[in-house]
Amino acid sequence: MMGPPPPATPPAPPTLAAGPAGLTPVFEHGSRDAGKTVALTFDADMTADQGPRAAAGERFDHPRLIGTLRTLKVPATVFMTGRWAEEYPDQARAIGRDPLFEVANHSYSHYAFTGDCYGLPTVPEERMRADVERAYQALRTVGVPAPMPYFRFPGGCYDRRALKALTPAGVTAVQWDVVGGDAFATDPDAVARQVLDGVRPGSVVVLHCTRSAAPTTEEAVRKIVPELRRQGYRFVKVSELIGAANGRG
Repeated sequence: MMGPPPPATPPAPPTLAAGPAGLTPVFEHGSRDAGKTVALTFDADMTADQGPRAAAGERFDHPRLIGTLRTLKVPATVFMTGRWAEEYPDQARAIGRDPLFEVANHSYSHYAFTGDCYGLPTVPEERMRADVERAYQALRTVGVPAPMPYFRFPGGCYDRRALKALTPAGVTAVQWDVVGGDAFATDPDAVARQVLDGVRPGSVVVLHCTRSAAPTTEEAVRKIVPELRRQGYRFVKVSELIGAANGRG
C-alpha cells in the first residue's frame, strides 16, 4: 500500500535570466501590454551606522503604513536592509509571514554599490556579494521564512562592476520606472500626484517604509490606491510582474 504523496515543493520564485556576459539581470517594469497591473514597492532603509539614532528615538519603521496596506488589501514588495530587520525583528517577521507581502533584499548596510551615490558610503567591490548574503542571513535570522531572490541597489545606483560582483548571488536586480518622491517629502498630495502621473501598465513604483525619512507615505498611499483602482489597475507583487515577463504569469 502506497503512503501519501510527498508534499509538493513550492515553485521557485520567478527570476530573469542572466544578462549579457552572465551579468546580474535588471528588471525595471513589467509588460505594457499584459493588462493594467502595478507593483508598489517600499524600501525599508536603515544604514549600518544608524543604530545610535534609533536608540535615541528616531523611527526607521512605519507600522501605520503596513497597517494601511493591509486594510486596503494591497499586495506589495518590501525591500529590507538587513540592518532594518535586526532593528525591527518583530515587524520584519510579521511582514515576511503575511501572504499579502513579499520581502526582498536591499543590502545589509544600505551602503552604495557605486561611487557618488547620494552621499552614501560605498561597499568595496570584493565585499558586495557578502553584503547581500549578510542581508539574507539577517532576514532569515529574524524569521522571514522565504525572502525573495530580488535585490534593490541602495539609491538605485549600479554599474557593470556591481552587476558582475553580484552574479554569483543569483539575484534579479529590481529598479523601477516611477519615483514616488516621498523621501523627505512634506506634502502627501504631491507624492500622490507624482505617482498617479507616472504609472503605466506594468509599472514598478518606488516608495519608502521609513517614518523619519518619508513621513507622508502612508497618507499618500491612501490617495493613490483608490484612484488607481478607479482607473482599473490591479496591484501585484514584483514577482508577478517578473513571472509575466517570463511567460509564467
